[in-house]
Amino acid sequence: MSIHREALRCASQSLQGLAVGDAFGQMFFSSQAVFWLDDHKAPPPPWYWTDDTAMALSICEELVEGGEIDQDRLARRFADRYKADPNRGYGMGAAKLLSQISAGEDWRVASRKMFAGDGSMGNGGAMRVAPLGAYFAGQLDVAAEQARLSCEVTHGNPEGIAGAVAVAVGASLIADGVRDASVLFDGVINSLPDTVVCTMIEKARDLPPDTEISDVIKQLGNGDALLAWDTVPFTLWVAFHSLDDFDRAIWTCVTARGDRDTTSAIVGGLIAAGGVQSPDDWMAATEAFPEFA
Repeated sequence: MSIHREALRCASQSLQGLAVGDAFGQMFFSSQAVFWLDDHKAPPPPWYWTDDTAMALSICEELVEGGEIDQDRLARRFADRYKADPNRGYGMGAAKLLSQISAGEDWRVASRKMFAGDGSMGNGGAMRVAPLGAYFAGQLDVAAEQARLSCEVTHGNPEGIAGAVAVAVGASLIADGVRDASVLFDGVINSLPDTVVCTMIEKARDLPPDTEISDVIKQLGNGDALLAWDTVPFTLWVAFHSLDDFDRAIWTCVTARGDRDTTSAIVGGLIAAGGVQSPDDWMAATEAFPEFA
């Protein structure tokens, strides 16, 4: 098997975990969610994935075509996929940005003028990037740089970019066989500039794995603000302490509420990067997606 083909296999398994987590988490915005949570019972199928998976698919297609991120091409992929299927739960900012790109505006201009010129510091760059990290297994510097390139297309703020880099580096380490939570946290932290995201991940590193989830949320957030720093540290804490138990990790995400499709997508993509997949019935319940390899 060629190096490229093996890298795509790693990306594909991460994408599968991301999609299942995304679709499972999305179901818990339903009015029935309280009953599923009380009974610890998976929702009835089918489960449909959201923009998290749609945008991750575009990144994977980039890797298939060129083995790295071409920002102009990726921007077109994002915009074309949004235009073809806009009802995937895209946020208002993302929908506006992708519509502008689809209409011919340069992503460099459109992305960087968001939020009064500060660019987005949201969690959108992080939600879609785990398969990219898995593709560059063990190549931490490359994974970090490629994550930055993938994120800048829509998120021009350093905090949004730091969130994407953190998830990609985490996935790269996991795909390379690292299982020690302390080593994973340190590898991620060492790849980041001085940002709020980095500071919050340092807090996550220091929380013991048996910390009550209510205390974790109190200290790290749960994605409710849709920002990189209240989403990524929480997801790293969940994933790094549950690397052998996909089911438990995703249930932790939905129990925490917040942005549960995105937290579940990130955690699912991270855990699956190491080859641990969702239960078979969860995979069967999840909407299929186009083959990209």
